[in-house]
Amino acid sequence: MPIRPEHLFLYPIDWPQLSHHVRFVRADGCCEHCGRPHGQKVFHLRGGRWWDRKRHCWRNGQGRRVRRPTENILAHGAWTPVVLACAHLNHDPSDSALHRLAALCQRCHMLHDGPEHRRRRWMNAHYRRALGDLFYGPYPILGAEWITPTPISMLDHSRSSYAFMR
Repeated sequence: MPIRPEHLFLYPIDWPQLSHHVRFVRADGCCEHCGRPHGQKVFHLRGGRWWDRKRHCWRNGQGRRVRRPTENILAHGAWTPVVLACAHLNHDPSDSALHRLAALCQRCHMLHDGPEHRRRRWMNAHYRRALGDLFYGPYPILGAEWITPTPISMLDHSRSSYAFMR
């Protein structure tokens, strides 16, 4: 996964070497959660099941062997290229200890980072709305030009506020 320019200062100067060591030396080019091989196309079904060409068996999203699917795999399956990324298990890019890094495929990386992405998305939206509410208008310099003041029709009015407005 490429590093955003604004986050580049958080990573150590030897990050490319650390990432390479974790992905290809320690993990031997396979995802450490599900076992998918880097650089190959994998046939997969919904729910994370995938065909392991090396061992000729179906595996689930955690890399464990599962029974052969009963549904029509040609209708429900898809081919996806696997790319390994070096993931921070504690979501802190400044902490690059080897025991806190893992080689994960795209699927496992997104599943691991999903709660953190949702939390950050909620915080960003919350901060943008708070800025707009605080000053009753957005700050275009901060990129909140889409925020508009809350229309009166959307405000929660109780009977006493209606009496006050009359």
